[in-house]
Amino acid sequence: MPGRRPALLIGNVALFLTLSCASAPAQRTEPLPVDTGANGLKQVLRQLQTTARLMHTTAHPDDEDGGMLTLEARGRGVEALLLTLTRGEGGQNKTGSNLFDELGVLRTLELLESDRYYGVQQRFTRVADFGFSKTAEETFQKWHGHDIALGDMVRVIRTFRPDVIVSRFQGADRDGHGHHQAAGILSREAFRAAADPNRFPEQIREGLQPWQVKKLYVDNIRAGEDYTVRLETTVNDPLLDTSYAAFAMQGLKHQLSQGAGSWNLPSGPRYATYKLVDSVLPPATDKDGHESDFFAGIDTTLPGLAGRVKADFLPDLKQSLEAIAGKVKEATAAVAKSPYGAAEPLFVGLELTRNLIAEIEHSQLTAPEKRDLLTELQTKQDQFERALALALDLQVIADPRLALSSLAPPGFEVLAAGQTFPLLVSVPIDEGTGLKVDHVQPQLPTAWKWRGSVDVFGDLSSSRVLEGVTSFTITIPPDAVLSRPHFQRNDPETDTIYRVSGDPAAALPPAPVRVRVDYSWRGHHATYHAVATTLELAAPGTVAQRQVHLAVGAPISVLLTPSSLLRRADTSGGFEVTVSATSYRFPPSPTVIRLEVPPGWKVTPKSQPVAFKNSLDSATATFKVQPNRLSEQRYTIRAVAESGGKTYDEGFSIVTREDLGVFYYYQPALQKISAVNVNVPPGLKIGYLMGAGDDIPTALQQLGLNVHLITPDELAKGDLAQFDTIVLGIRAYDTRNDLKQNNKRLLDYVHNGGTLLVQYTAAVQDFNSGGFTPYPAQVGRERVSVEEAPVQMLAPDDPIFRYPNPISARDFDGWIQERGLYFMHEWDKAYEPLVASSDPGETLLQGGLLRARYGKGTYLYTGYSFFRQLPAGVPGAVRMFVNLLAAGHDGWAAQPSNQSPRP
Repeated sequence: MPGRRPALLIGNVALFLTLSCASAPAQRTEPLPVDTGANGLKQVLRQLQTTARLMHTTAHPDDEDGGMLTLEARGRGVEALLLTLTRGEGGQNKTGSNLFDELGVLRTLELLESDRYYGVQQRFTRVADFGFSKTAEETFQKWHGHDIALGDMVRVIRTFRPDVIVSRFQGADRDGHGHHQAAGILSREAFRAAADPNRFPEQIREGLQPWQVKKLYVDNIRAGEDYTVRLETTVNDPLLDTSYAAFAMQGLKHQLSQGAGSWNLPSGPRYATYKLVDSVLPPATDKDGHESDFFAGIDTTLPGLAGRVKADFLPDLKQSLEAIAGKVKEATAAVAKSPYGAAEPLFVGLELTRNLIAEIEHSQLTAPEKRDLLTELQTKQDQFERALALALDLQVIADPRLALSSLAPPGFEVLAAGQTFPLLVSVPIDEGTGLKVDHVQPQLPTAWKWRGSVDVFGDLSSSRVLEGVTSFTITIPPDAVLSRPHFQRNDPETDTIYRVSGDPAAALPPAPVRVRVDYSWRGHHATYHAVATTLELAAPGTVAQRQVHLAVGAPISVLLTPSSLLRRADTSGGFEVTVSATSYRFPPSPTVIRLEVPPGWKVTPKSQPVAFKNSLDSATATFKVQPNRLSEQRYTIRAVAESGGKTYDEGFSIVTREDLGVFYYYQPALQKISAVNVNVPPGLKIGYLMGAGDDIPTALQQLGLNVHLITPDELAKGDLAQFDTIVLGIRAYDTRNDLKQNNKRLLDYVHNGGTLLVQYTAAVQDFNSGGFTPYPAQVGRERVSVEEAPVQMLAPDDPIFRYPNPISARDFDGWIQERGLYFMHEWDKAYEPLVASSDPGETLLQGGLLRARYGKGTYLYTGYSFFRQLPAGVPGAVRMFVNLLAAGHDGWAAQPSNQSPRP
């Protein structure tokens, strides 16, 4: 087969229609190398040989058993789906300060990238990760009971119709995290509920049919315990050129916000061990109670589908299925010589499958029987189409920039609602293929309009490479659905259930622009559906790095910077508010920006015009805001842009990374202002060493504190004595080797009279073995997950609770998500615990805030989650953190310590 033509590059960007079907597992569209060419075709042929369907259930991204999924999906051709209850939005972020729903979008993209390696589809439920939970009871209380998550799980089962469910968790205390326990409990419940038409009957009324999964397995089997299935995932697969576990690890490493980039696969064999806990089939175990695979006792051959229905209505069903299976076998034998040689049997197999689908649709089978067979055969139809595209090296290119030339800037993937744009579709065909393109037509959302040529390209099988091109003009309606997350929360800090639109289980909304390509080859006919994407370039003139879906945005994106603001309630002066706006309309229109402020506040000027020269231009407008008398409460400022006779009051930021796809996080153009009664020590100079990323420095600067971000060079060589207090950001010891290397400089800084405030670290073993503290201390995994848990001040008259702000128990009211995490577990007597707290019914934990005098200075460790509280403007947390900054500057550390430091 001749080689593929290079991609068509226009200007700085090329836009492609990527060959993918509706069940494509990932948001990124360019295939992995192993999914191209002969190896890619051989993997699709593995899928065509089986009807096995597996659903894996977990609670969060990174819970999944990637090795098991890769073995089943890629090694055995199983149609596999990963159902992850939450998007991990309540966790920490090791790569930046983005939290809550923006983190949820990032972790969704990370998991989708992992899924590309596993070879699986991805689904979610509507429940959100609200932070660490110690019990399933608390989890279900936060999730408003079982039924929301259970109903979503049942919907996925009734849609996907798996043969087996493989739960990562058992639904018991051994699972640890309350979300893990809940995932195990829900998996057991859903196994039976999905088959009961009386459970979630609204789904039945929508057209779904009950579905009884055949077997349910659970993970978390400990050494020495009974198991049913044990799979070795370190077996090498020649198509992957590595083991299933190693290939899965390549995918898992993309979950960088979880810290997975540093994870490695231990040497030696690895096994996925599962136990059968429910089944509707006779036992398929051997004398030792073991099964060879999850599908033991289930006929997963194509002809085996005939046994699922009454033969009276389709007497030739088994014979038809055997004919399809025979063509798959022929194609598998042919591909060993040449991918091109597999085309003939694949075309015939596709035609037989389509004919059988039509016969079933017009048969007298019951609705459940039809749904059962059609689910399997429509999957086979998709697989045949993907296999044919690989065998024939079919490529489709679409490029709206072709007609726009240099007028459209790079980044044209975001098209404005109301925009009209050209779409050119090209099908480069290598000589000798015999391919002929018969028909091309855009497939667009409802109310979108298109016009243009759908003429036949003509016979492209000439002695030279020809390129058939046809053009369309596409108009996006002004009220088009935007490319935004289909899951939203009014208040991410408190809401635990998403409001959803569209498919509630989808990972992200589908790409809006697709094209149907009908083609023929030697008298055979096939159809392929492609997704319009843009090929981004790392830099002008370089090779394209990744493909990104075309997206729809509002003509004007409006954001307030920053989105949250801390103000001292006793501050009478005004402040500036900056509004940033970006135009996605081509060409742009004149735009005016104004602010809406609380009653009695004044804004200067009343409005400001901004000018955009081109689409994707950004502009800013700065206003002077003068509030009236502030009290300790929250205020809101809204920005509004007026353009083209319409108003816009929201904007989006692009969530991406070089190794990920791209999506868009929308938020209203609001600035939430938290006015806090807080005293700030005068003249205090603070040095801040960033860790994994947090917004505490910005919050402190908004209070008027002098904060300097210490650079790596300053840490290694600079004068640290210039700072009264140095703060280590969250997970600093986890993420910064230079901090570990220069830790002695920090301890010397304390010994000479400085104050060092260390926030929590998650790499427990590394921290405890590193000797980073002045006196022996061991961080543990203890935490207080209930944010309302009472906090007891162990020495209420201590200066730390008096200067510069009087602290009482009320200052621990109104905290969000959690009290704290990674408390100290053991500590030397030189440390003094200052507060104690615990989750309901548990022993008080005193390791969340420790202080020690070291030489002339003060050392503090805190696991309390100030990194969440300060950006959210929680008043008591703000006051308490300011007091920690002032610790040691209130006379407490005036007398040098007589304690012996760590040896």
